[in-house]
Amino acid sequence: MANRLVIVLAFTALFLFSNSVLCKDSNTKDVADDDDEDLSFLEEADDKSDATAHHGHNYPDQDDFEGEGDDDFENFSDFDESEHDQENSYKETEVDEKDVVVLKERNFTTVIENNKFVMVEFYAPWCGHCQALAPEYAAAATELKGEDVVLAKVDATEENELSQEYDVQGFPTIFFFVDGVRKPYPGQRTKEAIVTWIKKKIGPGINNITTTEDAERILISEGKVVLGYLNSLVGSESDELAAASRLEDDVNFYQTVNPDVAKLFHIDTEAKCPALVLLKKEAEKLSHFDGKFEKSSIAEFVFANKLPLVTLFTRENAPAIFESTIKKQLLLFATSNDSEKVVPIFQEAAKSFKGKLIFVYVEMDNEDVGKPVSDYFGVSGDAPTVLAYTGNDDAKKFVFDKEVTLENIKAFGEDFLEDKLKPFFKSDPIPETNDGDVKIVVGNNFDEIVLDESKDVLLEIYAPWCGHCQSLEPTYNKLAKHLRSIESIVIAKMDGTTNEHPRAKADGFPTLLFFPAGNKSFDPITVDADRTVVAFYKFLKKNASIPFKLQKPTTPTKSESTETPESSTTAAPKSESADAKIAAGDLKDEL
Repeated sequence: MANRLVIVLAFTALFLFSNSVLCKDSNTKDVADDDDEDLSFLEEADDKSDATAHHGHNYPDQDDFEGEGDDDFENFSDFDESEHDQENSYKETEVDEKDVVVLKERNFTTVIENNKFVMVEFYAPWCGHCQALAPEYAAAATELKGEDVVLAKVDATEENELSQEYDVQGFPTIFFFVDGVRKPYPGQRTKEAIVTWIKKKIGPGINNITTTEDAERILISEGKVVLGYLNSLVGSESDELAAASRLEDDVNFYQTVNPDVAKLFHIDTEAKCPALVLLKKEAEKLSHFDGKFEKSSIAEFVFANKLPLVTLFTRENAPAIFESTIKKQLLLFATSNDSEKVVPIFQEAAKSFKGKLIFVYVEMDNEDVGKPVSDYFGVSGDAPTVLAYTGNDDAKKFVFDKEVTLENIKAFGEDFLEDKLKPFFKSDPIPETNDGDVKIVVGNNFDEIVLDESKDVLLEIYAPWCGHCQSLEPTYNKLAKHLRSIESIVIAKMDGTTNEHPRAKADGFPTLLFFPAGNKSFDPITVDADRTVVAFYKFLKKNASIPFKLQKPTTPTKSESTETPESSTTAAPKSESADAKIAAGDLKDEL
């Protein structure tokens, strides 16, 4: 009986408490629970197809761009799939990886430090390229078993800190470590290519030249070579030269003790050994080494001098330019007719900046490479143009606005190295009208629209040829139409191929950035929501500095639904709230 009484009292207390809470909530009408907000009218917009209501850019089909440099950009395909699609499409395959060492944060440093040669693949389980590489990589590890090299792998999705430490940007990323110094693997992703490349790396690294006949053959057949004139072909001098050779992929190293061979390479045989020279079939044919004869000094010398004074931009040497550890570049844009006049001046200036700047000549009238590169950098017209470029990390450009003379180019280069130049950013013309639901942003009106402190701004950075951007556009347009009556919200987009701004960093297309009102001095928030109207709306509700609420559309009455166009145009003006409801109702009807 006592137990029944306790239970009855407990239920009574619970009932009274619940009732009081319900009464309190019902009386607090000013507090809205966003989780219970009725967004069904937005969900309808997501569910219905809008394939024919495409009111934005008339984008060309993605097929129109197939075959244009596919080999150069094949790695970008890793980013074409959404994370969701990648996870759904991943199917684990059986691969015998018994000879591949699995690295984690706890053993990574130990393996690198305790082995002279280590190849490391950073991969993601869902990555199609990684899955294709896995059997080739495993087979290479098995074939190289017993050699002085370790083939290892890191699951980048689990080892986030390692991935960040080594700046892994895509999958797979392969590094080759020599005595703890890493370099990207530049070869093909097949067993044969990996094995051949590694065997060259772990081999002697240098070849002997004993006769003048061999020396003449090498000087004729090879574009650039390094020769060490040593006291002995074995010992510490040879070991240092061999160690330096392993750090350079595209230069062959030789050694000799024959003075006649040394003379053919323009080495003064009366000079003290060891001596070293780099020969190139370029304007500057000869570079003599005058540093300490040790691995690091030799490698630095070769790296600084192996490129020509001025590199002609081609598809083949683009990686050597943009993947160089020398990030800063001076680029000369000129037509082939003007090259005889300005390129020699550019070459002479380059001598003062070896190892500090890379000098690049872009032939503007070359349709295959010169024109697209000129377009990318925003260079137009036929007049010779010089730009300074900080490299792909922050991609800042600086315009040279003086006459192309040796003194002016050298002064421009010095100012560039000392960070004294003002950056240049591309921009389309500012639109004459900009009253659409989605505001058009260009480089020159970015501050006015996006950095307006009184507005919460959602910005899409897109590319006209991007298929994902085309798929997003109907949803983005619907979102903007829903929110057009909210004065504090701006939905905007910017063509990232023709416009730039230091606050608009795009990792790919589309990139969605949110700039909260009153916080424009801080970095924008990257939007990671699902690509639906509802998800975008919830993101804005959560992150907007200025609170807002979209009114649910009202169902039109029979008289309203049968209203004639003439009567609607003569109706009395409505309040802003009513306008918002009708706009949302019109959209619902349209959908």
